[in-house]
Amino acid sequence: MFRIVKTLDELMKVFIVRGIVFIDEQEVPYSIEMDEHEYSALHILGEIENEPIAAGRLRFMNDWAKLERIAVRKEYRNRGYGHQLVDYMLSVARTRGYHKFRMHAQAHLRDYYGKHGFKVVGDLFKEADIDHYLMVMEEN
Repeated sequence: MFRIVKTLDELMKVFIVRGIVFIDEQEVPYSIEMDEHEYSALHILGEIENEPIAAGRLRFMNDWAKLERIAVRKEYRNRGYGHQLVDYMLSVARTRGYHKFRMHAQAHLRDYYGKHGFKVVGDLFKEADIDHYLMVMEEN
């Protein structure tokens, strides 16, 4: 269901999921949604029977793995796919030797990511005109 993107076709599917969720649904401008990290980040694609349903992006910075651009298409939500995607992304980062994780989580998803062990650090801030929290998790 989830895999690391290896082909241009898979990357296009990631961008389609993100376009549907972030640009269309959440009205994030394209100029903010797509950034300078697209070609250096590790992209994750979730599919069911060749249909792209979810996407995420990992960036590795010093000792930290940053989970970003986590998206599940509306019609596939509330089925556990988002939690599976986060678990997969954490697993990928762990296999690369990372045990410290961070993300900019949309404020309404604070408890959602808390179920994975993430904790809020600092105050609420705006990103793409949406309320966010910095959330971190460190493993021993």
